[in-house]
Amino acid sequence: MTKANAKAHPAPAAQELPWWRGAAIYQIYPRSFCDANGDGIGDLPGITARLDHVAALGVDAIWVSPFFTSPMRDFGYDVADYCDVDPIFGTLADFDRMVERAHELGLKVTIDQVYAHTSDQHPWFEESRQSRDNPRADWYVWADPQKDGSPPSNWQSVFGGPAWTWDARRCQYYLHNFLSSQPQINAHNPAVQDALLGVMKFWLDRGVDGFRIDALNFLMHDPALRNNPPAPYDGRRRTRPFDYQLKIYNQSHPGIVGFIERVRALCDRYGAVFTVAEVGGDLAETEMKEFTAGDDRLNSAYGFDFLYADRLTPQLVADTQAKWPDTPGMGWPSWAFENHDAPRALSRWCSPEDVPAFARMKAMLLASLRGNIIVYQGEELGLTQVEIPFEQIQDPEAIANWPLTLSRDGARTPLPWQAQSEQGGFTTGQPWLPLGADNHARAVDLQDADPASLLNLTRALLALRKENAALRAGDFTVLHAAGDVLAIRRSADGSRVTAVFNMGHFAAPWPAAASPAGRVLSAVNGAAPGSLPPFGALLIEE
Repeated sequence: MTKANAKAHPAPAAQELPWWRGAAIYQIYPRSFCDANGDGIGDLPGITARLDHVAALGVDAIWVSPFFTSPMRDFGYDVADYCDVDPIFGTLADFDRMVERAHELGLKVTIDQVYAHTSDQHPWFEESRQSRDNPRADWYVWADPQKDGSPPSNWQSVFGGPAWTWDARRCQYYLHNFLSSQPQINAHNPAVQDALLGVMKFWLDRGVDGFRIDALNFLMHDPALRNNPPAPYDGRRRTRPFDYQLKIYNQSHPGIVGFIERVRALCDRYGAVFTVAEVGGDLAETEMKEFTAGDDRLNSAYGFDFLYADRLTPQLVADTQAKWPDTPGMGWPSWAFENHDAPRALSRWCSPEDVPAFARMKAMLLASLRGNIIVYQGEELGLTQVEIPFEQIQDPEAIANWPLTLSRDGARTPLPWQAQSEQGGFTTGQPWLPLGADNHARAVDLQDADPASLLNLTRALLALRKENAALRAGDFTVLHAAGDVLAIRRSADGSRVTAVFNMGHFAAPWPAAASPAGRVLSAVNGAAPGSLPPFGALLIEE
């Protein structure tokens, strides 16, 4: 059994909190949300048309994945123009209408920013690669070859192969931590930092309320280009050269914090702007805390604790929450069970026959965590991973490492809006990825009409979280974490909520540390005070 340590100080009163603290944020992957023009690819007008669905969930904000001008080698994470909309998604006017509609519905708007790299078609890179002495010559990471012509260091790219590509124009290598078409920004250069802050200001002036910063710990490298040391074998299968190294020098440079402080200073000029970083890798926990410490850095960060976990266990929840104690100077975490880069949680965490019950328990758990919670589009419907045949795969990482890397496409499939529509109401054309028959049967219109659906349960749980100070931003104590049973207590403003979860497919005894007394706020899968059926879970107000 695991018990949490005593808290350093009580949680602040709900009325003192900024809007984002404890918020529920809905991630929209534009290609797969809703297609308004029938070309099979989702777009900004499609998002605007369906924002009522998002607002009805009861979330506080949307996070829109990249929609910027891009050759789409990595589906928008290779940006060719930071300050415009790619034509497949619409126009800047469409973006402005989306923001206006979101604000009418009471939704804050956060958008992705991809600062660690651009597309090789970005004008900055096109100029940089022309010579060693042009105005943007050092806006990217260039280096001479070693004496034998080999790359400057042993660094490997995430997507497979060396992180260096030769360019004959400069007779130098350029760095790319991902695809060779995603050259690495040289953020050590103050002019580059100024340009990136100018991008952020452009979107702030258009009314956005926050930013999710992609791959932030890749922003700066070791200027000495020292070789990464080999990684000790940890027993897991290695499918890429990237897995054989400790990523010490190609990322995670201490100078990133200085840029973060410049970001925060700019955002503070615009009021309550929310900033959250994506941080992955071996040093994720350390960097997440560095990036969010104190009052002059980012508001929050999230890692991959749940996103890449192959099992959901009480100990996993207890351990991840324990990393973020309520102590002075500690940052505020964000949590996601699913996103566009990770397999659908229901396909990782339970067998197909258990999906309906497990999904209800999982929804209650997410609503009970301390931190911001991120709901990935379709999670409210219980969507599962779609198996995409090789000939239909779009994901460049999966194609490069087939068959040893699971395609990210299976979690990026279009959202099903109408069960009776051939393409689920997502498009009138041919969708860029198949919906999947199982997910088609989980369409929004069917679940909206069913009071007992996962969609309506999610709405109720998010409303409960928003109304209850303890669930939204209270402190977090683990009462019991053993076997398949987790019991926690959330407390704030004199309110206390005990949450109990059975994560197993057999009935489990009620944990002695959790009192069954109190008013049941919500219960799923037949759970009741003192009784935990398979995947049973409940919230009790003490």
